Amino acid sequence: MSALSALKTDLSSELLTDIQTHGVRLVAPDNTHVSRRGGAGPSDHQALTMDGTTLMVPVYTQTAWQSPYVLEDNTLVKQQPGGERIALTDITFADTPNFYSLSTADGIPYQQIATLHSTDVLATTVLQTCIRYESRRKACRFCSIGQSLNAGRTIAEKTPQQLAEVAKAAVELDGIKHIVMTTGTPATPDRGAKVMCDSAVAIKAEVDVPIQGQCEPPKDHSWFARMKQAGIDSLGMHLEVVTPEVRKAITPGKAEVSLEEYMAAFAAAVEVFGRGQVSTYILAGLGDSKDAILDLCQELVEMGVYPFVVPFVPIRGTPLEDHPAPSKAFMESLLKPLAAMLVEAGITSEKSNAGCVKCGACSPLSRYEKELSA
Repeated sequence: MSALSALKTDLSSELLTDIQTHGVRLVAPDNTHVSRRGGAGPSDHQALTMDGTTLMVPVYTQTAWQSPYVLEDNTLVKQQPGGERIALTDITFADTPNFYSLSTADGIPYQQIATLHSTDVLATTVLQTCIRYESRRKACRFCSIGQSLNAGRTIAEKTPQQLAEVAKAAVELDGIKHIVMTTGTPATPDRGAKVMCDSAVAIKAEVDVPIQGQCEPPKDHSWFARMKQAGIDSLGMHLEVVTPEVRKAITPGKAEVSLEEYMAAFAAAVEVFGRGQVSTYILAGLGDSKDAILDLCQELVEMGVYPFVVPFVPIRGTPLEDHPAPSKAFMESLLKPLAAMLVEAGITSEKSNAGCVKCGACSPLSRYEKELSA
C-alpha cells in the first residue's frame, strides 16, 4: 500500500459534491455509529461530518463499494488511479443516540418509532405503508419505504402518543433541534395531511421544537392552515422528478397528481407557511435534463418554494438499484446556479424553520449558498 500524504482540511463544495455522489467505502464498519439501511429517507447512508459540514454519505450502495474515497480509521482518504493515497480530512461520526436504548411501555423500541438523521434531527415515517408502494405498477421506482418494515426495523403506523414520547426523550437526552415527519400516502383525499396534524399536536404538547411535515398535496388546500395551526412549522411536498415523461417512468403513481396540481398547492402553501418554509425534493440523475430542473427551480424560487436538489442514490432492493448515481459535473451544473438563485431570493437553507432543507445533509447545496454569501 502506498504512503499516505499529509492531511488536508479545507474541503471545497465541489469536493464535497464528489464525495457524496461517489459515496465512501468503510474499511471496517463500526456498529456504534448511526447508519441507515432501507426504509424511507436517506437510506444506505451514514452521517459524516467533515470540514464543518455534515453530509449523509452513501456507504452501503454498489456505487460506494467502488468509490475512490475510503474511510481509514477516522480519516477520509482518496485513492488515485496510480496508487497514490491522499488524506483529505478527519471525520466525525454521529454516534448512536441515547434514546435508542429506550422502549415504550408496551415494548416497542424507540428506534422503531423515530430515528436520528444527520446529528441533531429526529425523523419518522408516520405511516410506513403507501398506496403507491403497494402497487408494482404505481410504485416509485426508487422507493424502499417497505424494506425497513419487512425487516422488522420499524412499525407500520406510529401513534401520536408514541411520537410525542420519543420526541420528548430525544430532545431531553440527545439535544434534538428539529423534527422531520414524512408519511406514505394513504387512500384518503388529504394524502397524509391529517396524520401530520394529529402527530404535530401531540408532539408540541410535550416539547417545543420546530417540525417539518411532508406529504403529497392534499386535494383540499385548507389542510395547509390546519397543519400550520397543529404545530407544523414548514412543509415538504416532494416532486422528485420534474418532466412529464420522467415522472410517468419513475413515479407512475405520483404522476397522477399533475405538475399543475403541485404548483397550485405550492402557491397555496406559501401563503400559509411563508416564503422559504415550503420545499420540494428533486432527485438529480433520474433522466431530467439540467435545463428542465433549473427552469422549474427558477419558477419555484420565484414562488417562495425551496427546491432541495439532491443526488440520486441507488438503493439495494429497488428497481433502480443498478441505476448510476449522477456525476460530480452534473451536480455542480445544478447546485451552483441554484444556490445563486436562492441567495438572490433570500430563501437560503439557514432561514428554514425545520426539516430537510434546514438539515441540508442530503445535498451540498447549503455549502454552495454559504460560499456565495461569504
